[in-house]
Amino acid sequence: MKKIAKLVGLGLCALGLSALAQSATADVISDIVKRGELRVAVQTQGPPVSYVDTKGNRTGFAVELVSMMAKDMGVKLKLLDYDWKGLIPAVTSGKADFLAADMTPKPKRALVLIFTEPYMYSRNVIYSKKSKSFKTWQDACVKGNSVAVVQGSSNVGVLKAKCPLATIKEFAGGGPAVAQAVAADRADAGINDEASAKGYMIEYPEFKILEGAPDRGPLSFATRPEETHLVRWMDNYFMLIKADGRMAKLQNYWMFSTDWKKDRAPVPKKK
Repeated sequence: MKKIAKLVGLGLCALGLSALAQSATADVISDIVKRGELRVAVQTQGPPVSYVDTKGNRTGFAVELVSMMAKDMGVKLKLLDYDWKGLIPAVTSGKADFLAADMTPKPKRALVLIFTEPYMYSRNVIYSKKSKSFKTWQDACVKGNSVAVVQGSSNVGVLKAKCPLATIKEFAGGGPAVAQAVAADRADAGINDEASAKGYMIEYPEFKILEGAPDRGPLSFATRPEETHLVRWMDNYFMLIKADGRMAKLQNYWMFSTDWKKDRAPVPKKK
């Protein structure tokens, strides 16, 4: 009887190990290939990373990059639009395979997501109207001034640490909403990544970027913690396109110049 019980126990153990092995091999990469579609969460309106241009086309650095990914995977691309606060829930809920944004892999975010190796490093800068007497970013960070920031972004933490005396005003709607707030004098200054801020200098000729930068950080894509195959695939992909020059081409056009502003102008925000 004991022998039979032992055999049954061994059989159940084997079945359990088999189930674990099947579970371990079933990942989102297999799902993507099987369904023939890559589902990516992107920000609704956050130029130059992701936005809709005046011709109605969704474009931007992240959009062009994930389009390349999907093509090299041999699958179709489905872009899912969210405001900044909706990006992480879209991934953790399983609606999106991963998020493609200019997101910093902060410790609290890494508690619920697994991030790729940085695809680039970016400075965050503070800008204001030229009519303001500010010269350096520290000038805007004194008591009595207000600084606008994207709601829920890592720059909220930057301001709390580096600009604690100023009033922090959070705005939903991404970087464009911050720029609008500064233009409408609802805030004395705004903070954003340098690439976006340079774009606003064209759209708002009355703006200036203040000297220096309160922060410089890595930018990454992210997925669910269990999707290690996917994050390693993305790391591998970034390595390959850095080697063949495609990453530099994307960055030079979208992140280090303002050519995109003229070629693929974003839809103007309502005043």
